[in-house]
Amino acid sequence: MDKAYKAALFDLDGVVFDTEPQYSVFWGGECRRYHPEEPGLEHKIKGQTLVQIFDKHFSGELEKEREAITERLYDYEANMNYDYIAGFEKLIASLRERGIKTAVVTSSNNAKMEAVYRKRPEFKLLFDAILTSEDFKESKPSPDCYLTAARRFGLQPADCVVFEDSFNGLRSGRAAGMTVVGLATTNSEDDVAPLSDIVIKDYTNFNI
Repeated sequence: MDKAYKAALFDLDGVVFDTEPQYSVFWGGECRRYHPEEPGLEHKIKGQTLVQIFDKHFSGELEKEREAITERLYDYEANMNYDYIAGFEKLIASLRERGIKTAVVTSSNNAKMEAVYRKRPEFKLLFDAILTSEDFKESKPSPDCYLTAARRFGLQPADCVVFEDSFNGLRSGRAAGMTVVGLATTNSEDDVAPLSDIVIKDYTNFNI
């Protein structure tokens, strides 16, 4: 990548942490319990906020189940493994050394992030900003979250590169007018490619 970027904006799950397989297990169980008529639903909801998932798939009669699902989710997240995607720590250190701003831009909420901070006390020190679902008016695939991050740094979209794995996230970065690096951690390289400027499997040997 030969452009001089001023900010690197990272989604969280499947981009910073290798957590998507764990979420597939959790949501796979919940979806089979409440929506056995929609096999594979846990893959379709990737990149959506909890509010979006509830609004679309747990309304009406299922609305009364939201509290129990939320409790199970928070318990699950508190015990998840938060392992970094291969090469991420080296990349983030390189970005910071070069004065490139770094931010997490995630659909996760503050409650989820508290679980992250407990497991990874160093996490906050890796980024200049951490933006969660509470910071946006609209969720991915809207570009609002990434445009908000650019404004936080006083930058233009062209100054920013986005790292994403989910289709909603990739569309969000593209709609924001930013360079999009797609990670083939959650979806295949062929599926990610049409929504990305470049596709990588992880950060090993990758540099901006």
